[in-house]
Amino acid sequence: MARLRYKSFETHQAEIETKANLIQKRTSFRILRLAAVVALGFFSTHLVVANLASANEPLPETPPIPKDNPQTPQKIELGKQLYFDPRLSSTGTVSCNSCHNVMATGDDSVRTSAGVNGHRGDRNSPTVWNSAFWSVQFWDGRAPTLEEQAKGPLVNPIEMGLPNHNEAVKRVKAIAGYRTSFKRVFGGRDPITVDNIAKAIASYERTLITPDSAFDRYLKGEKTAISKDALEGYELAQNVGCFACHSGPHFAGPQLPTGTGFYMRFPTFSENDYVKTYELDKDLGRMKETKKEADKHMYRVPSWRNIAITAPYFHNGSVSKLDEAVRVMAKTQLNRDLKSSEVTKIVKFLESLTGQIPQQTMPQLPLMVGESLVN
Repeated sequence: MARLRYKSFETHQAEIETKANLIQKRTSFRILRLAAVVALGFFSTHLVVANLASANEPLPETPPIPKDNPQTPQKIELGKQLYFDPRLSSTGTVSCNSCHNVMATGDDSVRTSAGVNGHRGDRNSPTVWNSAFWSVQFWDGRAPTLEEQAKGPLVNPIEMGLPNHNEAVKRVKAIAGYRTSFKRVFGGRDPITVDNIAKAIASYERTLITPDSAFDRYLKGEKTAISKDALEGYELAQNVGCFACHSGPHFAGPQLPTGTGFYMRFPTFSENDYVKTYELDKDLGRMKETKKEADKHMYRVPSWRNIAITAPYFHNGSVSKLDEAVRVMAKTQLNRDLKSSEVTKIVKFLESLTGQIPQQTMPQLPLMVGESLVN
């Protein structure tokens, strides 16, 4: 009888790395072909794919900073106060942090968020962690920057419910502490504007980066940072085709110019039970914003960063567990039925993408004396 030969973990790991590198090259070629199709407009006239990044890169330490909104400590602190201040909502009960809780996972861990008067939207709140790296904001990409995104919820009747942006400006101007801070940060005769409110909030959000995940440490040379199962899951995710969409250091597609979104159709394969069970095709996607048939069921590709701690999943928050989300994606996007062992390993890899959450402290909000902004 032939003697069985057992491989050491190091040998097995090296073989997996070799396979992963080969698969990464093939996956990159598939992505390039996809990019060519996208550029020709077969998926969306708004998709322009360039500068495809490798998934073999750790998360950058700093996000892109717009020239017209440089970071300063004073602006970041002002933005943090505004981010936590519920007085920017019509009822005085909802802040940015209500739905994007930076004291936890950057979202609110529920299917859809509760806004003013208990109203609920129809889409899941994405995590704010690492959103500074996204080239567009919201599931449908309707905001090109963090600054534009910050303006939206203020006047959304379901979210913060103010009648218009002038009301937001009026409320901020009524608070003496904010008048002093805006003058110090922005200068000028009339520094409190909706644009400057948004700039301050966006400056704070650009500090919400989660570096140094186990996978990042692995890429930097710490080969024992992730387990054998996680490494095999990384290989599987490439092999089955996940990286055709979830490429780049953010696992959200290539890093595109600000305002240019990387969108994909979801679901792509709809003849399966998952679509009906989780109502995945009920939402029209970008079509709700653009009114174009070509954008039906198109969404910004979400990041895999911190995915293990940001359940529930998908645009409607319909799937509560990560292993089920992996099965759903494999079937609806790749028409693949994964084995349980494959799902387990891919989940292990996704867990390795959880970064270090920077410690946050609650800000002291500027006070009002003798009156209230909200009746």
